[in-house]
Amino acid sequence: MQKGGLLYVLILFVGLTFVGRLFYLQILDNPYKTSQLNNASIKSVYDYPERGYIYDRNGKLLVANQQSYDVMIIPNEVKPLDTIEFCNLLKIDKENFLKQYHRAKIYSPRLPSVFLGHVSKEDYAYLQEKLFKYKGFYIQKRSIRNYPLKSAANVLGYISEVNENHIEKNGYYQQGELIGFHGVEKTYENTLRGIKGVKRIQKDRFNKEIGPFKNGIYDSLAIPGKDLTLSLDAVLQQYGEKLMTNKRGGIVAIEPSSGEILSLVTAPSYDPNLMVGRIRSKNSVRLFGDTINKPMYDRGLKGAYPPGSPFKILTGLVGLQEGVIDETTAFTCHHGYRYGKNGFMGCHAHASRVQLNFGIYTSCNAYFANTYRLLMDKYDTPREGMNNWNKHIESFGLGNFLGYDLPIGQKGLIPDADYYDRWYPAKNWTSTYTLSNAIGQGEVLTSPIQLANMTAAIANRGFYYTPHIVKEIQGDTIDSKFKTRHYTTIDKEYFEPIIQGLFDVFENPKGTAHSSRVKGIEICGKTGTAENYSVINGKRVKLTDHSIFIAFAPKDNPKIALAVFVENGYWGSRWAGPIATLMIEKYLNGETSRKYLEDRMFNGSLQDEYDKQLNELLYIAEGEK
Repeated sequence: MQKGGLLYVLILFVGLTFVGRLFYLQILDNPYKTSQLNNASIKSVYDYPERGYIYDRNGKLLVANQQSYDVMIIPNEVKPLDTIEFCNLLKIDKENFLKQYHRAKIYSPRLPSVFLGHVSKEDYAYLQEKLFKYKGFYIQKRSIRNYPLKSAANVLGYISEVNENHIEKNGYYQQGELIGFHGVEKTYENTLRGIKGVKRIQKDRFNKEIGPFKNGIYDSLAIPGKDLTLSLDAVLQQYGEKLMTNKRGGIVAIEPSSGEILSLVTAPSYDPNLMVGRIRSKNSVRLFGDTINKPMYDRGLKGAYPPGSPFKILTGLVGLQEGVIDETTAFTCHHGYRYGKNGFMGCHAHASRVQLNFGIYTSCNAYFANTYRLLMDKYDTPREGMNNWNKHIESFGLGNFLGYDLPIGQKGLIPDADYYDRWYPAKNWTSTYTLSNAIGQGEVLTSPIQLANMTAAIANRGFYYTPHIVKEIQGDTIDSKFKTRHYTTIDKEYFEPIIQGLFDVFENPKGTAHSSRVKGIEICGKTGTAENYSVINGKRVKLTDHSIFIAFAPKDNPKIALAVFVENGYWGSRWAGPIATLMIEKYLNGETSRKYLEDRMFNGSLQDEYDKQLNELLYIAEGEK
């Protein structure tokens, strides 16, 4: 074909494409053709689908639906009425009536919106008989949530009315409709909500309904939401919540082989049924307004704390990988580590000439301080040493958002060279300036879920899956990113001596968790005590230490990895250690054998400690004024 013919064919093809597109837009999909649906003579009645149910990993129902009724209003159709009688009927006052009426009119004079939501079944029956007298008002059915187990509120979230921001961003929602807030309800909103149906009803010039508009060709049926199966183990979740009674902190348990979250406890928490129906608004003010206990604050996901001694494991792993230590490398420890002119990092009494295994199960500060110094000083400059260390640590998922399928989180902090350059503008800092990082103090901050994920990576000998809470979606698949392995920068061979040390934390008589071992279960773990400071009016105040514990079990082919964090719990083996081992025993065996320990955790309270701390802080704050 000649060039002229080819050009002619090309022009013809482009022209036909444009004509076809114009035909589709103007004839088949003409928005002005259907704009008559917005005409005042067309009434839209929505049919709300049943929201998807939520189950735990064993099929136990976590979230169900219950019938609710909303009194709807179309302001332009409202006729003069006896306001007092109407208010008595709905059990509201006149001020509330006027507020809701004006709110609906501002939203749209001719479109329906919720006038009074969540009417009870008892009131619904009575209203049905009376409401016909009040033009412009009608009752619409919808489903609201019900939480049979009264557990895992932080995981599940709740549903509430959309706000103006939601409506502006997403044309699907109209005023008075419900949307997921927090937790799974928010992350999987589009999956759970389904698609609402709609019936278009034609009205004549006297505003009388005369039947379906265009014989119902624009009507649609409601499509129910999809059910979710969570990775959560409801029994383990409830057990963890009970163990954390009268304490503040978090428990995060993960299945290492999949990244599935088995338990995500925050304490204190609340009954999710408090955020359902007409009582939600009042309870929301109370729960969010509790700035002391913070029941709406998920400590497992958002709490950022110094990780303490569990972080020493990473110092050891990086030391092995970088070749600055091996299993036989030994350091002295005389109640601590001295550095510089006056620097001293204290340590508890134990035998000296410490090797790796002994250093882990006795939690020797001096051993890991020496290792850290060697890591930093291996390179020509402190900057190189720090950035190399940062690269290794962040490969365990620390210092970054993990990408799990819950809507909140805490990045934490793993400092790099730029961070210290900002702190020390002269850039004259050395390894001794950052030495506390070696033992999980200093500038390092992690969240409980990050520590649990780090533990899973160690249990897997060098890799982890992105933690996630949803195991299955009805008729769909979960995001492929949750099935992708993330490898650390540490070679597999270096995990074995570290894991042996973690095993000896329980099995060696001098191990820091020897008293918490469980007969028949090979547990690997690490106690932690994190120093706790608060800044009051610019003054740094020392408070009671936090209790931390990480563990996984069994030693080989691990089924569970977890992190436990108890605020102001003194030291790791006092609260966090027993809670962690009870959680492991409960999950692996289905029951626990140490009832005395279980009862002590169930009934133990740190409330006096929290009250004392609050009073101290208030006293200091007042004294500084």
